[in-house]
Amino acid sequence: MTTICDSVADAVAEIDHGSTVLVSGFGMAGIPAQLIDALLDQGAANLTIVSNNAGNGDTGLAALLAKGRVRKVICSFPRQHDSWVFDGLYRAGKVELEVVPQGTLAERIRAAGAGIGAFYTPTGVGTLLAERKEVRELDGRLHVLEHPLPGDVALVGAYVADRMGNVVYRKTARNFGPVMATAARTTIVQVDRVVDTGRLDPETIVTPSIFIDRVVAVGPPA
Repeated sequence: MTTICDSVADAVAEIDHGSTVLVSGFGMAGIPAQLIDALLDQGAANLTIVSNNAGNGDTGLAALLAKGRVRKVICSFPRQHDSWVFDGLYRAGKVELEVVPQGTLAERIRAAGAGIGAFYTPTGVGTLLAERKEVRELDGRLHVLEHPLPGDVALVGAYVADRMGNVVYRKTARNFGPVMATAARTTIVQVDRVVDTGRLDPETIVTPSIFIDRVVAVGPPA
């Protein structure tokens, strides 16, 4: 049963130290910014963060990194022009990094949600990313074995939810949200608003409420 939370603080209150946290978003699109800020205030540490990026500027994931709350980052795109926080911590040996090709990252998370034990992909064969992994030839092409990537918690940015917890995303902000929502033991979603059950067009619902544990409305982005 989905809980509609009164505040982002309530939504993240039970996240434990040492959790693996899946965080949706591609650049800033679909980032659950208010939930990340609430996690920063909540104080959980020794976290493993799974996201496409390793934070931008000094806010959001970058702020979580700067406060020393993150032990490891698993992502596909750790460096860009404004990822100076992660870059500095990594060079100082203060954060671990696992780089996963973007499609493989999405599929590993999807596999966790779908109950798939492992899968083979040609991506990464012959590179450092395939070191110490099983490689098998399938139909004349080498493939590397990849394993599911589940989370203890998923923090997802979406658009609208109803009071049952059915979720609608907005355009490209959907990105990793649907697969992360299925792959965590606890899924927490921030939306612009919550509407009465029955107000959403069923054809627009991407993540049904069965995957959602908590929803919090944060209003439209500034």
